[in-house]
Amino acid sequence: MPVEVSRGGSVPCRVVVCRDCCCGSSKVTGVDHREQTARLAKDAPVRITGCLDVCDQANVIVVQPSSEGRAAGGRPVWFGLVNDPAATEDVAAWVRAGGPGVAALTDILDLYAFTPPRRARSAPLRDAG
Repeated sequence: MPVEVSRGGSVPCRVVVCRDCCCGSSKVTGVDHREQTARLAKDAPVRITGCLDVCDQANVIVVQPSSEGRAAGGRPVWFGLVNDPAATEDVAAWVRAGGPGVAALTDILDLYAFTPPRRARSAPLRDAG
C-alpha cells in the first residue's frame, strides 16, 4: 500500500535506497535487492539513488525525517550493511513508528547507523539512472 501525504499537509518519512556500483548489485550477495526495496516501499515513499560514495557500507539506506520529525529536529539517518530481511524489517518498523525526530533509534538499528564522510553528506541524493 503506497504511503501518501496526509490532508493536513504532513509529509511522511522518506527512504532513499542506494542502488549503484555496490549497493543493490551482485557484489552484495545473499540479498534480494528488489524485495528489500519493495518491503520498504510498503511503509514509506522510496527513492532509488545512484552511488552515495560509501561503498564500504553497502547496502546503504537513508531515512529522511517526516515533516513532523524535521520540526522536532530530526535529521536524515544513514544505515549501512542492511543486508538481510531482519535488518530491512527493523528499518521499516522504525519508519512506521515515526523515524528521525519522532521515534527513538532502537539498539539494533543503532548498530547499522553511521555518519557518512562529509563528501557523501554534502553530495545531493540523486536518482539512479
